Amino acid sequence: MLPSLLPGDIPSDPAQGGISGSRGQVPQLQVANTPLSFREIQDEELQKFCSRVAKLLQKDEPGPDAVDALQRLFLIVSATKYKRRLEKTCVDLLQTTLCSPKCPEQLQLLCAAILRERSPSDDLSLSCDRVQSSQQLSLVASVLLAQGDRKEEVRSVGQRAFRVLESRQPEGPSLRHLLPVVSKVTRLAPHSLHEDQTSLLSKRLVDWLRYASIQQGVPHASGGFFSTPRARQPGPVTEVDGAVATDFFTVLSTGQHFTEDQWLNVQAFSMLRAWLLASSPQGPSAPDSDDRSELEGSTLSVLSATSTASHLLPPQERLREKAFEYCQRLAEQSTRRALRKGDADLQKACLVEAVLVLDVLCRQDPSFLYRTLSCLKALHTRLCGDPARARALLPIAQFFLRHGEAAAVDSEAILQHLFTRIPCELFHSPTLAFEFVRFCGDSLPLFGRNLDILKQSFPNLFKLLAWNSPPLTSEFVELLPWLVDPGTAVEMLHALLDLPCLTAALDLQLRLSPAASERPLWDASLRNPSCLEASRDPQFQALLQHLLRAKASGTVEKLAPLHQLLQPMASCARVVQCAEAVPTLLQAFFSAVTQFADGVLANQLALLLLERCDSLYQVPQYEARVHRVLSSQFLALCALHPSLVVELAKELLEFVGSVSSVRSRGAMLASVAWAIGEYLSVSWDRRCTVEQINRFFEALEALLFELTQSRPSAALPECPPQVIAVLVTTLTKLASRSQDLIPRVSLFLSKMRTLAQSPAPSSMHREEGAAAVRARAAELLTLLKMPSVAQFAFTPSAELSKPRYHRDANTALPLALRTVSRLVEKEMGLLPG
Repeated sequence: MLPSLLPGDIPSDPAQGGISGSRGQVPQLQVANTPLSFREIQDEELQKFCSRVAKLLQKDEPGPDAVDALQRLFLIVSATKYKRRLEKTCVDLLQTTLCSPKCPEQLQLLCAAILRERSPSDDLSLSCDRVQSSQQLSLVASVLLAQGDRKEEVRSVGQRAFRVLESRQPEGPSLRHLLPVVSKVTRLAPHSLHEDQTSLLSKRLVDWLRYASIQQGVPHASGGFFSTPRARQPGPVTEVDGAVATDFFTVLSTGQHFTEDQWLNVQAFSMLRAWLLASSPQGPSAPDSDDRSELEGSTLSVLSATSTASHLLPPQERLREKAFEYCQRLAEQSTRRALRKGDADLQKACLVEAVLVLDVLCRQDPSFLYRTLSCLKALHTRLCGDPARARALLPIAQFFLRHGEAAAVDSEAILQHLFTRIPCELFHSPTLAFEFVRFCGDSLPLFGRNLDILKQSFPNLFKLLAWNSPPLTSEFVELLPWLVDPGTAVEMLHALLDLPCLTAALDLQLRLSPAASERPLWDASLRNPSCLEASRDPQFQALLQHLLRAKASGTVEKLAPLHQLLQPMASCARVVQCAEAVPTLLQAFFSAVTQFADGVLANQLALLLLERCDSLYQVPQYEARVHRVLSSQFLALCALHPSLVVELAKELLEFVGSVSSVRSRGAMLASVAWAIGEYLSVSWDRRCTVEQINRFFEALEALLFELTQSRPSAALPECPPQVIAVLVTTLTKLASRSQDLIPRVSLFLSKMRTLAQSPAPSSMHREEGAAAVRARAAELLTLLKMPSVAQFAFTPSAELSKPRYHRDANTALPLALRTVSRLVEKEMGLLPG
């Protein structure tokens, strides 16, 4: 990690009241010390302030006033997402101050931070060629590397860092400032280093990893009366449990004071995995890796791994050997009981990194595989019983997914435990939830035949999503296409629609849990929800168990009673957030399903959409948002398989036969009516009959009559004008296919034109919708004057549905419409207005 501006590097509160300093020597720009106030500073004020900063930096010995002014200038340039324009003189002085060897460290740190905030910039003239101090080089490099390598800054910085590294002994001071620079250069331009430079750093990493001192550093003398030479004698480093360390130093060794080589040991481990991946001549996907894997099980490969003297190995292979020893030492140290919570957290993080390093080692050199297996098997057994260290199970599972087949180890049991227990028990840990989902996404190419375990575990994965929906939504959008298949599509769609209800159920489960220490912060408005006691009723237990199941069951339960039970929790903030994510997830689900859905699955999904319209968890605004998605996806399914309108004729008739939920189901009703008018035709399905057309016509006609003639009330809510327009269009389409119905439609359309102009109190006659309804009725009535043309326009053949028949003015459909327009121009009475 490159040096950055840390809170401790700047005075915590150098001034009160904005840019004006506590000493009264900076321009008096009286603003509050907040990001918003710094954003409001105008360019003219900023230029005046830059002039003042330049004068302070031109002094022979810039004092506290310069520190104060630079701190405020940094806050100004970092408070906006765009670059603030600074005077060239000020920028030049910032660079001069940064490169001055006599400048105080705090000023250099602030200058580097300001210049980084302005990157990339064309007015920089920085160069690291003459910088001698490694600490100063790290600051200059941080600015140059932020430029984006437009002038090959990355290569020049890397070469300079290695020249300084080559000129010092491994135990020399301040070398730890160079490692973040080298690590950054390695990530940005891994091929910019020479082979001798790669070998040099590998040798140094071996020394720092394996041969760091096991004695604590000497503390700085305080100069006090009671300080004695005996009190300053260093002692040995200790383990996290307080025992004296008897093996080599690692990042988990503890002490009051660290030596320089011990700090280098910590930094070397932090960059070890990235360096192994970047510096390997063959890389993790080398062409000869398959050839070497054939020797993995041979006696030769095992003996060669243990009998070769490490000091005779090339630098890169020697680094791998020492890295393996280091990771084994960390695994041993992780078994110790830490005395401090901070050390326990460090144990978990280091254990995860150690397993990831072992994975890289086994990919690059398969001879490490058999020495690693025994360690990781024992580690996995130990971690399975410790929920606090469940995070380390993820890289272990990834290791066995990658190497299990080569080592003849079945990873199925490991995955079963991982996907069964972790989401159930630790769904409320946001960090673990994020890493778990990322593990699933990153390991997709490795699952192979174990992919079914992932698919069958989607109810458990959805618990992570339900509890952490805002940060995990984008990850699940990418993961959903891998989870859904024809066998789980219907059950998964039910689970997505019930996701806010699942959030409420998880909330309820945690409230009832005796482990109070693991409970997250609660919504203050729901400290004692009434459903806590009701949930203990046996009639709800089966529904709760189904909703909280760990694996796909292949069955679907109607959860309406559970919706009512959990209704008091519908306004909880976490439930509302989850409900907001569902429409996006539904779009991703249907995008994946339409890639493989056959006619049977499309019918099941379409039927499910009709059924679930009136069976959703009542979260504020949730129903309307979901209906918009379901209505559009119903049309997509019909377009994919037009015959489902005929096959689901009974269910569609039942759906349009009810007008009690027009307000809530308006979007879905419009989509169903449109699909009926579009696909209920013999041209799409030979099973379509005149009797079916007549039945649908009568149902829609009765629905439309009731909507237009009745006053809105609690039982019959308002009907959107869009629904009316779709219904009259559908009736006209059906009449064009059964011409005995044309007189009834024509009479109704004539009444519609008159009705839309009358001052009736029905909601559809609002001014904004009346004009649209009149125009649509007039157009349809005009087309019905010539039934053959209406049938041609409303029911075009598949050939005529192609785009060119609508774009080309000389083809059949535009020509027919123009002909109809000319024929009816004389009958002005039929036109609106």
